[in-house]
Amino acid sequence: MALPITYSVRSLGVRWKSTLLATIGIGLVVAVFVGLLSLASGFHLALRASGSAGNAIVLEKGAMSELGSSFSKAAGDWVADDPRIARGDDGSPLVSPELVAVVALPKRSDAELTNLGVRGVTPAAFHLRRGVTIVGGRRPQAGLFETIVGRQAQKRIRGLDIGSRISLMKREFEVVGVFSAEGSSFESEIWGDFDAMASAFNRAGTENSLTVRLVDPTLLPAFDRDLEASLQYPLTMTDEREYYEGQAGPLIGLLRGLAAFVGVVMGIGAIFAAMNTMYAIVANRTREVGTLRALGFPRIAVLIAFMLEGVLLAIAGGALGCLLSFLISGMSASTTASMGEISFAFRVTPADQGYGLLFAATMGILGSILPAARAAQLPIVSALRQG
Repeated sequence: MALPITYSVRSLGVRWKSTLLATIGIGLVVAVFVGLLSLASGFHLALRASGSAGNAIVLEKGAMSELGSSFSKAAGDWVADDPRIARGDDGSPLVSPELVAVVALPKRSDAELTNLGVRGVTPAAFHLRRGVTIVGGRRPQAGLFETIVGRQAQKRIRGLDIGSRISLMKREFEVVGVFSAEGSSFESEIWGDFDAMASAFNRAGTENSLTVRLVDPTLLPAFDRDLEASLQYPLTMTDEREYYEGQAGPLIGLLRGLAAFVGVVMGIGAIFAAMNTMYAIVANRTREVGTLRALGFPRIAVLIAFMLEGVLLAIAGGALGCLLSFLISGMSASTTASMGEISFAFRVTPADQGYGLLFAATMGILGSILPAARAAQLPIVSALRQG
């Protein structure tokens, strides 16, 4: 017959001091583990938010990013004239030709130079990306050397306050506004008028990318094949969300690998701590184990009961760690990507918490299996004599 679950739960409550210490230890390990996972999740979500549903991005064939892409305005106009491109209320194609570059500007914190993305856009960019909102000042006027800056860029870069003047490729631009973009990577960029940027960066007549809205998103694969097959304008088309997610490259895997490595290293210590706690519990309950065996409970029931105690203890620690991880959710971080340094926020997702609880349960199983086996193997007579 099996021991009731309430037996394991009550046993943890009776020895609440050792239970509390083990729970806190496991909780701290899980908090660090989930925190590192939330770092990767925050970066991934910031890049994914940069793309909009229904949008596609056109690059030069073979280019891996906007920085490595360059094609003529004529090629962009050719794509815009295609009937598969959606039209606005005025009949004009919903396309946004864009120029991108990277400049080095000083940080607010230590004046060290860091790379920052610069984007030349037309008014169409604000229609295609509805999440971009001016939160201070105004948009740059067409043809003028004016810029708006993402709120994350303004927070960490010197000289980006409204009214300030910044030098981009030896041309002075005035900061006339600040924008938000729902936490996407665009908030780490500087935007200016397309023609003014083309003049400053000596890029007249060229585009780095073309963001488009399709009449039907399912047309994208066929549209892409047609663009790649063109001999005059060899281009490629990608779903905008997929493109920005791809810009993370191996960094997401690196961050998650770091979380796994740190979790394993710290988890080993937590496992030994849980094992010591369980050994102490077994040693203090030797006569109790003998009594259970004398009452007819088989060895397997004792084994399962003590392992259940270890798992419950670990899950309690995991829940504590998940709660602690919320303390860093929303905190800012930054990393370097293809478009320069990108700011983002830690995001604790349900998946991260699930991995944290699974990690805690694993520690509980590994930490309790040997002490539980020892309890199950205690001889009945000698166990009853101890205590």
